[in-house]
Amino acid sequence: MIGYLLTGLGLVAVIEGLVLALAPAKLEQALELFRRLDIETRRHLGLVAVGIGVALIWLARLTAG
Repeated sequence: MIGYLLTGLGLVAVIEGLVLALAPAKLEQALELFRRLDIETRRHLGLVAVGIGVALIWLARLTAG
């Protein structure tokens, strides 16, 4: 179980590192866009991201076994 957790965290670190290394200017633009959004919109976007993440994990577990 801890192996899955470390794998997931490692993948997140790789993806975030790639964004920072390959498109730092685009990241700044995205952050500025998020700064302009109101709190509720950011909260909803976060909840959608959590839902997508849970669905992807569920799908991966479903297809793995």
